[in-house]
Amino acid sequence: MLTAAIKPKKRVIFLYLLIPMAVYIFVVFIPLVAAFFYSFFEWKGGPNKTFIGFGNYAALIKDTTFWESFGHNMYIVIACIIGQVGLAFVFAMMISSRLVRLKGIHRTFCFFPNTISAVSIGFIWTMIYDYRRGILNWFLKLIGRPDMVKVWLNEPDLVLPLISIPLIWQYIGFYMVIIISAIASVDKEIFEVAELDGANGIQRAFHIVLPLIKNTLLVCVTLCIAGNMKVFDHIFVMTAGGPGNASNVMAMYGYKIAFDQQNMGYGTTISLAIFVLSMTVIGGSQVLVKILTKEKETL
Repeated sequence: MLTAAIKPKKRVIFLYLLIPMAVYIFVVFIPLVAAFFYSFFEWKGGPNKTFIGFGNYAALIKDTTFWESFGHNMYIVIACIIGQVGLAFVFAMMISSRLVRLKGIHRTFCFFPNTISAVSIGFIWTMIYDYRRGILNWFLKLIGRPDMVKVWLNEPDLVLPLISIPLIWQYIGFYMVIIISAIASVDKEIFEVAELDGANGIQRAFHIVLPLIKNTLLVCVTLCIAGNMKVFDHIFVMTAGGPGNASNVMAMYGYKIAFDQQNMGYGTTISLAIFVLSMTVIGGSQVLVKILTKEKETL
């Protein structure tokens, strides 16, 4: 009776949702429709537009630089799933241990990099990699390995791992806090029983915690993919896509096309491709996780 008395009417719920939905439509839906409209034109950003139909999409399919950039995005996504979500899970298990003291301080320090802007993170790590004044080369000289000193961000074979490290470092704390919250919701008696049965930390992590928080981990993986498929700030500051196209990603390439080359029509086509490819990768990852989960349950 009490629940029925305080349940709001449908029109009240609609009024509460009206403003958020209006903001969402204005900020997300309308720009998406506008981008789709402009992708059918050859447009330099001024008042004049030339309709070319699916010309931009045909050019995109044949654009090897774009697909190379997509491959770089996928490399960063895989590295960050392992580095961000994987390490966050390990740290969350360590902090959730009964042996750890001052857990609040550990959580604060791990989360702190996430509060710094991406541009600042890019500048910080650019200074770390700096050839003359960087701490990395200074350390290599200190341990007697001057032969390993390099202009790190000018190495085509190393630049993708090097720009992935700041991304991993910045967002580990974000996913760690989410995972710690999920672990905290697990009944403590389960851990106590497992410990009495002789399960060690690794066994508890993989056979108890992992299955119980798999939905939270799936959310973390989804956020990780979505964030790294449109990564831009760190790379713009650190390498601007260089050397050559060795660290070019889709968002960086779209920025160059739209603003450096003043090709707004093709730039909006690239932005739509980023959206479609991101949704495809996210959907594929969720299907893969469900298939693996079902196979594990069958076994």
